[in-house]
Amino acid sequence: VATVHTEMKHLLPGIRGGSEETTSGVKRLKSMAAEGILAFPMISVNDAHSKYLFDNRYGTGQSVMDGLLRTTNMLVAGKTVVIAGYGWCGRGVAMRASAMGARVIVTELDPHRAFEALMDGYEVANMAEAAPRGDIFLTLTGNTKVIRREHFEVMKDGAVLGNAGHFDVEICKPDLGELSLSVEESRPGVQTYSMNDGRRIHLLGEGRLVNLACGDGHPIEIMDLSFALQLESAVYLAKNTLKPGLYDVPAEIDRAVMEAKLASLGISLDAMTPEQEAYMKSWVE
Repeated sequence: VATVHTEMKHLLPGIRGGSEETTSGVKRLKSMAAEGILAFPMISVNDAHSKYLFDNRYGTGQSVMDGLLRTTNMLVAGKTVVIAGYGWCGRGVAMRASAMGARVIVTELDPHRAFEALMDGYEVANMAEAAPRGDIFLTLTGNTKVIRREHFEVMKDGAVLGNAGHFDVEICKPDLGELSLSVEESRPGVQTYSMNDGRRIHLLGEGRLVNLACGDGHPIEIMDLSFALQLESAVYLAKNTLKPGLYDVPAEIDRAVMEAKLASLGISLDAMTPEQEAYMKSWVE
């Protein structure tokens, strides 16, 4: 979307609309919409209940741990895992790491999410406090330089770093390189930085998305929900004329996709009786 708005503007008149599935992509679309430069309607698939409650949480939770284990073959139980970011993806990874026996520390910018992590049973700290304690660091923020020089300088020998947020900028590789004497691929998908003081820090997948660079991504049993939302959003855009801007997935589409998923699993839902419907609409006891 950004490319067509900057380098291929001649294509803009022929674009009816689009949809965006990722958290980081939606953030950028919100910025474009706020600046008034988004030239066609976009539907935020990422913000649909049928997407973020499942793809982001359960899909990311499983696929990130899968990528970590494939590349390192390390035991998670007993390790301290630092999760940077407690959005739906961070929640999912924290849940899976904890279930495997890890001690989880969550770092956050948002006070509500930080308190939620605390209520979910995890320790909450800032990255400066967590850096000397972590064995495994996983970033899920959508931001840049989340882990940087001052954090590398105090990490344990053998610390493992993985990014599960977006591009390869969440872990500051230039800083890591400047602090290192050499870099070698110690295992497939594992770059080991030998630090000036003798410590070693292991970076997974060159700092790219660990679940994709080091694994197969989300299982199809999760992705079918997201793909169905993408398809139905495209159909909706084809049938309706919307002004340029960012839109939520219509509630009826969100619900229909979830109902279809349940039906495919042979699961039936209850339905309200006429009496129950009348009761829910009434304000009289």
